[in-house]
Amino acid sequence: MKIVSWNVNGLRSVLKKGFLDWVKEENPDILCLQEIKIQESELPFDLIYLQDYTFFSNSAAKKGYAGVIVYSKKAPLLVNKNLGIERFDREGRMLELKFPDFSLINLYIPHGARDKRNMDYKLEVYDKLNKEMMNRRNEEIILCGDFNVAHEDIDLARPNQNRNNTMFTFEERGQIDELLDIGFVDSFRQFHREGKNYSWWPYYRNARERNLGWRIDYAFVSKNIAPKLKDAFILPEITGSDHCPIGVELGIDLI
Repeated sequence: MKIVSWNVNGLRSVLKKGFLDWVKEENPDILCLQEIKIQESELPFDLIYLQDYTFFSNSAAKKGYAGVIVYSKKAPLLVNKNLGIERFDREGRMLELKFPDFSLINLYIPHGARDKRNMDYKLEVYDKLNKEMMNRRNEEIILCGDFNVAHEDIDLARPNQNRNNTMFTFEERGQIDELLDIGFVDSFRQFHREGKNYSWWPYYRNARERNLGWRIDYAFVSKNIAPKLKDAFILPEITGSDHCPIGVELGIDLI
């Protein structure tokens, strides 16, 4: 089973940049998208009837903002859209699909704002998420999406210049530590310990061309699923957003 996750920074925008051809070529079993910035009622025909997929979306109450969607080749048993924090749930930042053998959670964690005005909100979301994952630590769970945190120095091009900046503060990085302490595994680091592998680049100063990026998009798997990991990857050659797709392959059948 292959799962691919991508913050598209606007689903309408990426649709104009070869998105459908890319999906056909990549052919994931499950595709998780974040920051879709579109209401379900506004989805174009091509995104409603996307080849072999059934879709589930969670749009923000505010039009043109946030939102997540999941395309799956098999329908889940259950779908949950709420974490239990009013603002977070209103912004359409989560989708959980429960399948017979595992649960998939597509997440778009708040950024926190450059001036950190939303940092308390971001940390509240992480606290709620980690408590939920602790309570469910013996389940088979895959967490993927935009986590808006670079975990370690190796996860960004310029750690020293960003030491106390949003997405690389001690408090934010500690939330990822806590998730790993619960038993979740950073799938990419199971296969790739080298640096210069990033999933997001600022738009300014040719950052992407110079590979001055951050790895803030992840696929975490619970301890019960970790032995089934076959591969994890980042696809920096795929453009159309300030993020690029990431993904995992697992020895699990989507049934």
